Amino acid sequence: MNVNAKNDCAKALSSVLADTYVLYLKTHNFHWNVEGPNFRPLHLMFEEQYQDLWASLDVIAERIRALGAYAPGTYAKFAALATIKENQDIPKANGMLSELAKDNESIIATLVEAIQVAQNAGDEPSAGLLIDRQTVHEKAAWMMRSMLV
Repeated sequence: MNVNAKNDCAKALSSVLADTYVLYLKTHNFHWNVEGPNFRPLHLMFEEQYQDLWASLDVIAERIRALGAYAPGTYAKFAALATIKENQDIPKANGMLSELAKDNESIIATLVEAIQVAQNAGDEPSAGLLIDRQTVHEKAAWMMRSMLV
């Protein structure tokens, strides 16, 4: 893989890393602050999701480094790269579910674009990592949408 292709892959992975970090932070915040009759299942589901997100951050960042680029690692860089936005408010439980479902759909879009970049570059390790993350986010979005019915 040539240098330009590596840089393109690292840039796409950096966007995924930023979305993942913002989603991690939001999910952890909602885990801490969820209330209502579905407190326990939501509290546990959000915990499972933020732990998975946290673990994935290192894998994504290390792939960026393996491509020879520096991984973004500041709030300012994450905010600039992320499509997912922070929420300064604490929504009601269903609002949390709705927002996180939409955020998971947003990160899926970021992942689909990054997968295309990686596949076009012949970067199968990055493509595989990204496809695995897409599967996780598709399941999370489906579960949350199902809980809102």
